[in-house]
Amino acid sequence: MIGKVLQGRYQIIQNLGAGVFGQTYIAVDVDYPENPKCVVKLLKVSSSQPSYLDTLRLRFLTETETLKRLGRHHQIPQLIACFEENERFYLVQEFIEGHALTAELPINKNWGDIWTESEVIEFLKDVLGILEFIHSQGVIHCDIKPENLIRRAFDGKLVLIDFGSIQPVDFAIDTELPIHTVPVTSLGYIPPEQFIGQTQPNSDIYSLGMIAIQALTGLAPLQLKVDAYTNEINWYSYQTPINDYLAAILSQMIRYNYKDRFQSASEVLHILKQMIWETQLPQLTETPDSTPSQLLEENNQNTNLIPSFKPTNSLSPMTGIKLGLATNSIILGLGMYSLVSNSPTYSETETLYKATEEYQAGDLQEAIALAKSIPSHSDVYPEAQATVEEWQQQWQIAAEQYLLAEKALQEGRWSDVLRIAPKVPDILYWQSKTDNLVKQANTNLEAQAQDLLAKAYKKAQAKDFSAALEYLRQIPIETSAGAIVQKKLVEYNQKQQIRATYFLQKAYNQASINDFNSAVQFLQKVPKNTAVYAQAQIKLNEYKQKQRLRSQTTKVARSSMTSQAKKPNIDRPYYSTINLENFQPANVLKKVNI
Repeated sequence: MIGKVLQGRYQIIQNLGAGVFGQTYIAVDVDYPENPKCVVKLLKVSSSQPSYLDTLRLRFLTETETLKRLGRHHQIPQLIACFEENERFYLVQEFIEGHALTAELPINKNWGDIWTESEVIEFLKDVLGILEFIHSQGVIHCDIKPENLIRRAFDGKLVLIDFGSIQPVDFAIDTELPIHTVPVTSLGYIPPEQFIGQTQPNSDIYSLGMIAIQALTGLAPLQLKVDAYTNEINWYSYQTPINDYLAAILSQMIRYNYKDRFQSASEVLHILKQMIWETQLPQLTETPDSTPSQLLEENNQNTNLIPSFKPTNSLSPMTGIKLGLATNSIILGLGMYSLVSNSPTYSETETLYKATEEYQAGDLQEAIALAKSIPSHSDVYPEAQATVEEWQQQWQIAAEQYLLAEKALQEGRWSDVLRIAPKVPDILYWQSKTDNLVKQANTNLEAQAQDLLAKAYKKAQAKDFSAALEYLRQIPIETSAGAIVQKKLVEYNQKQQIRATYFLQKAYNQASINDFNSAVQFLQKVPKNTAVYAQAQIKLNEYKQKQRLRSQTTKVARSSMTSQAKKPNIDRPYYSTINLENFQPANVLKKVNI
């Protein structure tokens, strides 16, 4: 693949290796002078059967629509292009300049720097913001791990990559994840339910919690011990002493049973903010005129000031965790936060996801109605409104392009159908309708191509290469005859050049014996677009002029002879009037008496 140019635009320059999605490469966009880098992903294809490819094609269209939507977040790579080439499916995404989070994590307790509480909290807030967004779009990432988190060079923000394993938020999924299909680098970060086909949105929260624990302990997930009776991970025995509050949050993130975990990224973010507020509350200076709202405002302005925590003897991390599990709440230093928060429920994200399904299936009005049913106080609401607006625009474009393609088909402009089809937006309903037009156009094009090819062969046999080339040029390159056409174009063009040179030489030969009529006839056979055509035109003008002069001279000579024949000739001698056909010498020599 190195050096190959896809779509005449994306040139592969480096292999990044294989992942869950398929093969990944770095490419440059040759359409731009600065040749910016991009990431090209080749989808895994396990069969070449038409039915399998059709199914994969539909899935590809649906998932690229999702990736396009996800790319609107500033910490997710944008989808630049998606296309099919030679029954292979490609995605082109934004290239993120930076390094993977693996470069920042300690390998174990003795190597590298163990992260501080402040660093872990900032890390959690950064990634939870991304998870909150993707879950609101109705999808689960399913492969949160250090390799898939890139620290962006220009602003230090984390960017989540590799959405090749995304699944819809659908609790009816029942697809097992065989252990042999899981990349080695993902083991330990994948939660138990994912292996039995019960992936949940908080499966991503489990993975994120494991990365945070690795940062605090210096141990990879597979190095941590698991309790034989509860299946819970005993990470706290390895930890660097931290605040009970944070320890309780992390333990709640990685519970073995997903029902016991936080149910959403929004819940974790909310509780982290509550933790910051609780730990900073004693530092607030209260004046006689201060009101609770003023204290809260002051606290909100200092939410980035996270103090250093020391372990307390009064409440160990395990005590906080046990109390939290017993009461369905977590002890938070000076207060208590209930796990029932005001975060968006999954019914809202499911509603948006169902709306997307209706949109893809062709029911725009139902999709809009579902999206607009999301209440304005929901965190999903702004995204739903923006999505509705985009749907309406894309739907109109798709309908217009489809009608143009349909009209082209009715008028027999098969190539125009193929040209218009890629302009139809990635809406499954319109793509399916357009695919039917494309199939009909391809069938007609193939028949037309074979007919034109037969005519070209016939003309070539008659050595009329100009007509043969004209037929070949009418055959679209995208037909099955395209490869043959290219070869025949070269072959017939060469033969045409040779034949043109032959006609020119024959013209020279006839002109040398003053047969300008024949010379002109040969020159008139020299086709345009040949190397000798210009020279033939010069000689054609020259020989036509000579032809006219010769014709005029002949006419003058004949006219002169006619005049001489009609004039009385009194000065001619007697013998000049003798009829030579009946001439007899004896009659002439006879003596004449005067």
